Amino acid sequence: LLQVYKVTTGTMLSLFIPQSCQDDSLVNTTESGSRICSLQENYENADGYHQTVMYWNAFSFITFFTYYMIELRREEWAIKFLDIDNDKPDNSLKEIIVKEPELDKKMDRLNLWYYRTLMFNCGVYGINLGLSAKLVKDGYHSSSTLSCFASFSLLVLMKLYNSLEVARQSVKNDKMMSAYMSEFVSFNVLDKDYVEAKQKELESGVSVEEVFVDVNDNEEEEEEELVVPEKP
Repeated sequence: LLQVYKVTTGTMLSLFIPQSCQDDSLVNTTESGSRICSLQENYENADGYHQTVMYWNAFSFITFFTYYMIELRREEWAIKFLDIDNDKPDNSLKEIIVKEPELDKKMDRLNLWYYRTLMFNCGVYGINLGLSAKLVKDGYHSSSTLSCFASFSLLVLMKLYNSLEVARQSVKNDKMMSAYMSEFVSFNVLDKDYVEAKQKELESGVSVEEVFVDVNDNEEEEEEELVVPEKP
């Protein structure tokens, strides 16, 4: 939910940044004044430039959603087939995974897709910030306008910077760095369950995917069979 909040407020800037609206109570007087626009007023603003910025905000939100889907798919694959061994260096996976050509090719494809999608998303968001900056200038109301623009943008920029570092290191050094662990770590060995499934495949001739699924199913059945003894 926190990630959804950060991306929504950080991309849909034309909606969530406080902007200046004319105070209706002062329309028929010689006084001038303004108030902060409501979300509905920001959404229904018919100004051409405002509408253009809002459409680009929505496009930026969609590119973020796509990038997150690829990031989650990459992380899910890494957790399933790889593992972390603190007794081995971070770059040891490169020497191990070459013995598994299918996994090696899949890792390279995921890293490359992740990197390219992220770079495209960074470009779209850069344009988004530029367009929104002019909107902030034209609809400036108070210091809250600038503070919200800065805080919403920084939350997204920090996420993009961290992800870009993960993607760049993964592609450059041919490894699989995690994008979600608090401390940047690299998956550096094959997963124990996958190795066992691979060994069973060699012994029985059954495909590794079937064995791998069977191992996970057996673990779930064993957990269900555990019964807590009743107290006398």
